[in-house]
Amino acid sequence: MFTGIIEAVGRVSALEPRGGDLRLSIDCGALDLAATAIGDSIAVNGCCLTAVEVSGSTFSADVSRESLSLTTLGALERGSPVNLERALTLSKPLGGHLVTGHVDGIGRIESRVDDGRSVRFVCRVPDELARYLARKGSICIDGVSLTVNGVEGSTFSVNIVPHTLEATGFGGYRSGSRVNLEVDIVARYLERLVGEPGGLTRARLEDYGFVKGH
Repeated sequence: MFTGIIEAVGRVSALEPRGGDLRLSIDCGALDLAATAIGDSIAVNGCCLTAVEVSGSTFSADVSRESLSLTTLGALERGSPVNLERALTLSKPLGGHLVTGHVDGIGRIESRVDDGRSVRFVCRVPDELARYLARKGSICIDGVSLTVNGVEGSTFSVNIVPHTLEATGFGGYRSGSRVNLEVDIVARYLERLVGEPGGLTRARLEDYGFVKGH
């Protein structure tokens, strides 16, 4: 489990194909790996990976064929920047929202426009994920916890403040950039509960304040 608060931007130092899978090595830069052990989880652009080697400021992880096909990790090259976050601990502030590190789909940046001191990004999601978007709800883009500012069909917008532009990979995103998406876990559980026989009804959701009555 993660928070969506990026701790450092690392860079890919090596990519080693292994029978259809990939051994990915990341130079973590300013991220301190002193307490990181083999078997620990680290989110790389929002994908939860397991460290299989740790040496100095570098760790390596094996990426399965499925993960390569369902995320943007398969498009990484040596030197590519990546957002990094170590797994959540009980002593760590939950500054973003609960993030699992399981990517739901790949989105595409549609536009990037300056908006005051921040930058407004519009992102298109796969049609099947659009129902999980809600204005002022949470979304995770490449491991970054963000608040949705607007939704229109299969697109949504977010505003990125100067600190986030500098502290994550967002500064390099342009129209056409592909990004990993993870929808809010609460939205997924609500969908399941509402859809199951004997589950939540609209009336009960209204009682809980999740939806407004007529």
